[in-house]
Amino acid sequence: MSQTGLNTGLFVDVQNIYYTTKSVYGRSFDYRRLWQNLSEGYQLDVALAYATDRGLDSQIKFQDALRHLGFTVKLKNFIQRQDGSAKGDWDVGITIDVLKHAPDLDHIILLSGDGDFSLLLDEVKTRYNCQTTVYGVRDLTADTLIDSADNFHPIKTSDLQ
Repeated sequence: MSQTGLNTGLFVDVQNIYYTTKSVYGRSFDYRRLWQNLSEGYQLDVALAYATDRGLDSQIKFQDALRHLGFTVKLKNFIQRQDGSAKGDWDVGITIDVLKHAPDLDHIILLSGDGDFSLLLDEVKTRYNCQTTVYGVRDLTADTLIDSADNFHPIKTSDLQ
């Protein structure tokens, strides 16, 4: 996996990774292990983690841990609607940041299973000739996203805490 010369951007859809790993494995993703593995093989120029903020102590500790690793953490307020549904996804924010950074990157690594990002990956590959890698839980990652990525890394138990 040694790609040290490539300018790389790491973009993490925290909510998606949290819920998919909990749903399939009952465990949390190990961001420290990810950071160590990617730092050995890539030059991480940008590392952004997108999360919702409920102000919970456990979330604050987790966000601080991500910052300590080297991530810039972007937070969006969690909105609970009257009908019981919730809103707090970062799809548009992630897309804007990927498109903003793509001209300066050779490789984009996206952690998400959301098929909406397949159009984004197609765009950055076509427009900026970026190599793309997706990390996601296989059973909960959209086939369109896997097909759009140059590389797919299925999250497995060895990637978890």
